[in-house]
Amino acid sequence: MKRHYVTVDVFTDRPFGGNPLAVVLDAQDLPTERMQAIAAEFNCAETTFVLPPKNPAHTAEVRIFTPKAELPFAGHPNVGTAFVLADLGKVAGDRIVFEEKAGLVPMDIMRENNAVVATRLAAPQQLSFGEEVSPALVAEACSLDVGDIRTDVHRPIVASCGAGLLFVELTSRAVLAKAKQRAEVFAREFPRERFVGIHLYVQAKEEGRDIQCRMFAPEHGIPEDPATGGANVALIGVLAHFDKARDLTLTRTIGQGFDMGRPSILQASAEKKNGTVVACYIGGRSVPMMSGTLEID
Repeated sequence: MKRHYVTVDVFTDRPFGGNPLAVVLDAQDLPTERMQAIAAEFNCAETTFVLPPKNPAHTAEVRIFTPKAELPFAGHPNVGTAFVLADLGKVAGDRIVFEEKAGLVPMDIMRENNAVVATRLAAPQQLSFGEEVSPALVAEACSLDVGDIRTDVHRPIVASCGAGLLFVELTSRAVLAKAKQRAEVFAREFPRERFVGIHLYVQAKEEGRDIQCRMFAPEHGIPEDPATGGANVALIGVLAHFDKARDLTLTRTIGQGFDMGRPSILQASAEKKNGTVVACYIGGRSVPMMSGTLEID
């Protein structure tokens, strides 16, 4: 059986920006090890596989693989996969639901002049927190000085809306730009079972963007990610959580990938009620790039 695929650039409005994604359609009956091999062959940050839903009330089951491992949830694969299915006319309406290992992922489809231009996801899990990591260890892993890391709002901390990452606030945009991951430190200290990667961010206005960030996940085969929806949907939740207001709707425009030549724009929002973050969203535009057929069984 031939398998059709489409690639898109996600979180951008122009080709060769954003984060590339491969979407394999007709993925039913593919064994897990073959999906992993295909993801390694594409060598994108993530590749998705679209299968029939287990519950017919939902749109599809979607499985997500990095070049090295399967993920229970990630942002740009959902945003891009929803765009592909809507753009190909494979789904009707402006609201769809994906089944994933982390849970159900509701997606909104945005159109302009009847053309699909953007999609937005609601996180499948409520924001949760995990371990804290010493600033010194983060600095070693990211080629920074301990003084480059802010700890007045929060120390480096793992948070998740379906996929755990380590969130680290930095002191300036210049510090963010000089960060460089050290794969040997990640391999020694941060195996992939611990968390997906380190998400560095700085709250600095820049050409209409409120936040700039970078994400390193070498243990998942991603030296640096151009746009990480799963991280930023949790990041907006982290910011809302540490905000002193008990009730708020927080909306931010996030830039990622600018320091690696793949500029990406993500629209993030979170809702907080009675001191608890109750919902997180991430969305953006996508651009079709390639399509073809996998000549495998």
